[in-house]
Amino acid sequence: MELNEDPGPIDNCVLYDQDNHVSSAIWDGHERGVLRCHEHTSLLDQWKLTPIQIKLVEKAGFGYLRLLPAMSLDNALIAALVERWRRETNTFDLSVGELTITLEDVALLLGLAIDGEPVIGPISAPGSVCEKLLGRVPEDLNGGMANLTWLKEFFSECPEDASPEQTECCTRAYLLYLVGSTIFSTTTGNKVPVMYLSLFENFDRAGKFAWGAGALAFLYRALGNASLRSQSTISGCLTLVQCWSYSRLNVGRPKFNQEPDNICFPYVLKWKGKSGSRTKCNAVSYRKALDSLKSCDVHWLPYKDMDFTAIPEDIKSCLNLRASRTMLLCFDKAERHLPDRCLRQFGMYQNIPKDVERWERKNRIVDHGIGLKGKMDMALKEWSERWLHIAEGGEISDEGYCDEGNCKHC
Repeated sequence: MELNEDPGPIDNCVLYDQDNHVSSAIWDGHERGVLRCHEHTSLLDQWKLTPIQIKLVEKAGFGYLRLLPAMSLDNALIAALVERWRRETNTFDLSVGELTITLEDVALLLGLAIDGEPVIGPISAPGSVCEKLLGRVPEDLNGGMANLTWLKEFFSECPEDASPEQTECCTRAYLLYLVGSTIFSTTTGNKVPVMYLSLFENFDRAGKFAWGAGALAFLYRALGNASLRSQSTISGCLTLVQCWSYSRLNVGRPKFNQEPDNICFPYVLKWKGKSGSRTKCNAVSYRKALDSLKSCDVHWLPYKDMDFTAIPEDIKSCLNLRASRTMLLCFDKAERHLPDRCLRQFGMYQNIPKDVERWERKNRIVDHGIGLKGKMDMALKEWSERWLHIAEGGEISDEGYCDEGNCKHC
């Protein structure tokens, strides 16, 4: 039967990029297959950190991220979610409305700081940075990227008699490997840009960056790229995407033999690999499940029953930023955080969100030795005013309205 209806929005003032979106290709009968997912957590536990290194990692702000479990990714589920991602709004466009991964999700699932200095720094010559901060330079630094295998080969086991300088070099190598295999994983395979090294020069200073906001900026950009009909790969922290979906949507969620521990932190540990069984579906099955979602299939407030005493005070005190309408930054990536479109995720009534200003994402090519800050003034200004733009809405008094399968209005 010939389909005559246009699958795109009737009014494209918000979703103006429909022609480039993967859903247009699917509607035309051009399936692109399951996305290739790039994340490299499987070898993280092979790094042998000394107690001194662990303290330095914690000081740098990654004490919880280093606990990230190696999780078997459900590529089909991720692909189906990406088909619903709209880079115009940085939200998933679902039958129940818009949802997104917010700063709250990053803070509570990964244990990363969502407040602090923006993740941006100088872009120096890669060889010089490696020599200064690692003590050695990889033979191949093509495109300013180091091979994760090379980092693991030379730095994964710090000698017991290592000098303080050597210990710091090994720890910086671990941090570069950690972010390169998780929150800043790329589609280039087993590599990580060495530009992040400059942020690990001083461990105390590293701990002042809003790593969670940087991780979300990177992920938003990765989801946006993957939602284009021309793309076949996706990067960023896909463990976060998958665990966000498990926490909120009754689609593809593992079935546990016994209830997971609600006291654990970060909350991603609730979903750590091999703790439950899951029947994997193909992308078409997941697509149909997402299309048929009802409000009662969404866990709007997944963290309300978790043990908040397990959350560190520095993270707990910043959780109001979850509803900040602001710009997120990760070096040359600037992405909008628009929680006013997803107020039900905070237990609030959803009102009509503000208009979304169109903006063109640009790949900023920066010469070595020249900083990015002067080229991103507007984005940096928005981030500096993040506490002034907290979205508000009336609280939903009847939690049964949309929570835990007890929806009274479906």
